[in-house]
Amino acid sequence: MKILFLTGKGGVGKSTLSAAMAWQLSQQYRVLIVSLDPAHNLGDIFNMTLKDKKTRYTDTLYLKEIDLKKLTKEYLKKEIDVLSSSYKYLQVLNLDNYFSVLKYSPGIEEYALLTGIEKTIRDEKDFDYIVFDTPPTGLTLRFLALPRITITWIERLIKIRQQILKKRYTIHRIRGSLSDSETVLDYDEQDDRVLTRLRDLHQTYEDLNKKLQGPDTSITLVFNPDRLSLKESERLIEGLKDLQLPLRLLINNKVTDENIKMAEEVEGCMMNMVDNIPVERVPLAKGIFDEKTSTLYHIEKDITRHVR
Repeated sequence: MKILFLTGKGGVGKSTLSAAMAWQLSQQYRVLIVSLDPAHNLGDIFNMTLKDKKTRYTDTLYLKEIDLKKLTKEYLKKEIDVLSSSYKYLQVLNLDNYFSVLKYSPGIEEYALLTGIEKTIRDEKDFDYIVFDTPPTGLTLRFLALPRITITWIERLIKIRQQILKKRYTIHRIRGSLSDSETVLDYDEQDDRVLTRLRDLHQTYEDLNKKLQGPDTSITLVFNPDRLSLKESERLIEGLKDLQLPLRLLINNKVTDENIKMAEEVEGCMMNMVDNIPVERVPLAKGIFDEKTSTLYHIEKDITRHVR
């Protein structure tokens, strides 16, 4: 299974090109296209009402729009349940009030989104391609960076937890057995649920990071022939380099006879930042859906040939 991310500045046409790419691939392969953008318009492109579950468009093409609010709520509930279970002996400190404000913490939406991506990749193995239509640049870079950041934090937390368990063991040796009324705390690494949870999370994010950096993942950067799009695309390219994520295709979208010189200038600047990454030009179009025939317009150029 191959994973395709289309990213870029807001308004450059990511959703339209994600739909076109998914449509072209579906002529030969089984494809699932997933919208991660909170401002969904995938359903509008395909003229369908989509919900937070995959919907059949053809025998080989399925569509899905992620409900970020629902995903965030589910993510928080899962994490709060784990924390409550692991730290029952601290309920006297009224941690419920602390848990209730977690939803306002910075990064929660990004973690929820990353969880949705990981779950989709893990659960939808019967597809040949999964195409992710991403949010604008800033949010996309933040959630793509999370696996590496999280791995680093978890490794540090594991060391801290191991130190805590060692000190608990020392105290246990000094004090001996506790009375029935006292809380027994784990001091063996094999029995400690917190350490087990940390190691499980570490493995999950390691696997996801390898998948994102691997040969079966492709990131396509969509941009327009204008300077604002160029500046944001340059920041995205630098971010992907820092994260060692595979940028494999540039698409210059909405090119016209009137802006061809600017299109060439923008392409030149972008090519100076990357090594041997192909560029495709897509002309300005009103849309790719024909309401009369209920079919997608065929973009003459195969925009999938570099990411297959």
